[in-house]
Amino acid sequence: MARKPLSDRIAQGSGADVADTVIRNVRLFDLVTGDLIPTDIALCGDTIVGTFDQYDGKTIIEGHGRIAVPGFIDTHLHVESSLITPFEFDRCVLPHGVTTAICDPHEMANVLGRSALDYFTDAATRTIMDLRVNLSSCVPSTALETSGAHLYAQDLLPYRDHPKVIGLAEFMNIPGVLNCDPDCIQKLEAFEGGHIDGHAPLMRGRKLNGYLAAGITTDHEATTAEEALEKIRKGMMVLIREGSVCKDLKALAPLLTPQTAQFFAFCTDDRNPLEIAHEGHLDYLIRLAISLGVEPLAAYRCASLSAAQAFGLRDRGLIAPGRRADIVLLDDIYECRVSDVISAGRLVTDALFESRDVTPHVGLGSVQLPSPVTTDDLVLHGEGTQRPVIGLIPGQIITPFLKADLPVENGCVLPDPHQDIARVCVVARHGHNDNIGRGFVKGFGLTNGGAFASSVGHDSHNICVVGQDAADMAVAVNHLETIGGGFVVVKDGQIIADMPLPIAGLMSDAPFEVVQQQLEHLRAAARHLGCTLDEPFLQLAFLPLPVIPHLKITDFGMVDVNRMEVL
Repeated sequence: MARKPLSDRIAQGSGADVADTVIRNVRLFDLVTGDLIPTDIALCGDTIVGTFDQYDGKTIIEGHGRIAVPGFIDTHLHVESSLITPFEFDRCVLPHGVTTAICDPHEMANVLGRSALDYFTDAATRTIMDLRVNLSSCVPSTALETSGAHLYAQDLLPYRDHPKVIGLAEFMNIPGVLNCDPDCIQKLEAFEGGHIDGHAPLMRGRKLNGYLAAGITTDHEATTAEEALEKIRKGMMVLIREGSVCKDLKALAPLLTPQTAQFFAFCTDDRNPLEIAHEGHLDYLIRLAISLGVEPLAAYRCASLSAAQAFGLRDRGLIAPGRRADIVLLDDIYECRVSDVISAGRLVTDALFESRDVTPHVGLGSVQLPSPVTTDDLVLHGEGTQRPVIGLIPGQIITPFLKADLPVENGCVLPDPHQDIARVCVVARHGHNDNIGRGFVKGFGLTNGGAFASSVGHDSHNICVVGQDAADMAVAVNHLETIGGGFVVVKDGQIIADMPLPIAGLMSDAPFEVVQQQLEHLRAAARHLGCTLDEPFLQLAFLPLPVIPHLKITDFGMVDVNRMEVL
């Protein structure tokens, strides 16, 4: 729906002219007082022009006494981590009330560089929801892995004034900021005075002060109430995350009240279509927060008004005259049951999605191995005494630094299923080198042999493979090159489940409903290997992320994140 002339908006809001659209007979949830107030809502084009009154309209949407709340704003996510294109993401989450999403194309940028920024800024102009872009600040995230591309300040500057760009995305190179690395300083200075997202897991005290002094204003990595409280007291906006792997809402919910809601917003970061189908998106976060004792006023403010204010989106976040007509109609405020969504004045329907002009796919054929991987390539030689082992914590991406004694046979260090310790390897896949990092991980529960692999490996997205059997691991890695990237499960040399992700090795070209089914099949196959994790593939995808404590693995090898050193 196009923006109408100012004179039309004034005339329709004042009642001098008939409104373009009227949402009749709703109960407006007032984010100022928390009251439910009967009213009509008048729209002129894409703009709200009347509330707390009765209106006549050319088009009528019957509210039937339903509750009207502002459209939800997801403040930080990577569309690529939903495993679907921006257009399928649009179709998947907009019916859940998410009318604005702020994405960081960091995952695709690590594979394709500026082509990813071109793709996402173009797609953002064509989606029905208002998709906004924060420019990826750390590509690669560290120098301890092989990335597909590098982005410098001069690469980002041409996009700074794009109408869909908000600012700079999560600045995860904490040592670079605190040590005033020239590349970091150039990026921070280039966006000084604008929005800069943070990424500061476990950061406290003076280091946090120095980090905030760089002009960074948000963080989605707070995992405890104590950490989040220090951050909001120091002026940081904490984005409460509840995704497919990282689940922080339960820990942070006690802090979320009507008094503190202006310092919190919601984000999903990484949530795939299977979780969305089973639980929901931001509607699920609101529902969960209320079930944990958060007052509805605080939860809905967090999902809309405070999010809009934090990101400079002054035209939304309230159902009020002059604001963008992003409105969600609910059957129940406590359960956040969404029945209809209005996006920029348009009732969301299948026909509305069909009207879009879709951006062509990019990044096909991005998985490039210099030669097929062999079983011997994935075997680690040496001593088995006190080997470093990555620990898994279900629902978190923080991984403890463990040590274990492992069996050795003919000079090869072996995994130990009795200790729930499996092999893990990261294979470079961008065609730059033939690096392979080798190590061990505890917590997947792989008691029946086999292996599974992923070309989604945050943040540089090399191939990550885990298993008890090195031969099955090699089959899995080579299969991913054949299908252009994705997920695969192998047992006794046979492919028992896979899901191609041909777009940069990160996203499917299939409808989100197909991706849901494929994920169900993959989970069942992983369980056949004995895997005990609810989200085995996304948990695997975070093992190569060397900006999250404490022990990770990249194509360089095992990384002590606390010391930022390859072991």
